Amino acid sequence: MIMKKLIRKISKSSLALVFTFASTVPVVSAQGFFNTGVDIVSSYVWRGVAQGSNEPNIQPSASYTICGLSIGAWGSGNLSGSLKEFDIYATYALSSKISVTLTDYNWIFSKGYFDYADGTDHIYEATLAYNGDESLPISASWNTMFAGADKNADGDNAYSTYVELGYPISSNAKIFCGASLFDSPSVYGTSGFDVTNIGLKVTKNIEISDKFSLPVYGIAGFNPSANDAFLVVGITL
Repeated sequence: MIMKKLIRKISKSSLALVFTFASTVPVVSAQGFFNTGVDIVSSYVWRGVAQGSNEPNIQPSASYTICGLSIGAWGSGNLSGSLKEFDIYATYALSSKISVTLTDYNWIFSKGYFDYADGTDHIYEATLAYNGDESLPISASWNTMFAGADKNADGDNAYSTYVELGYPISSNAKIFCGASLFDSPSVYGTSGFDVTNIGLKVTKNIEISDKFSLPVYGIAGFNPSANDAFLVVGITL
């Protein structure tokens, strides 16, 4: 309970922390750029939790980056149209290794998208990520949902928190382990600390021609909390 009260205090001041850190980082370049892409995955598994039925999903994205700040949108939809998600995010690179992100998730869609009142479908999350380097190749992220539709059994904010560590075992493969720290009935399906996501991700470029190669990846993972396993293959365009 002490740790969970601390998370509530941290989440309420997350925006202030983001702008405080951001003000200490020098601007390197004032020239921005747009980017877009799409992933096609055999099934949609997020942080070890299967989203919808086991069928392919198309996951487009678009972003604009300037001076270390990236603002973008990401979505997912299956081929039958029964599952969709639309997320908006803002990421600021505090350095080449550390970044902070605020994300507005929406995968429920029981109400209108622009309904932000009490009972909204939106979930808001703050993330602190470390990318690692040659001296310390471990990647780490702390993700806390601080407002919105993430509720516990009493109808209060659950402050669902997910922490993940990753370690590269070769130039194109890494192992990872992620866990839900607290009670999260609606997001991770946990009643306390529990490991939800452990596995191996391998990437490869398949050469189609001298000028074009196709990036593909495979993820073999387990969710011990849900007694589940998954194998996902994806293509990045």
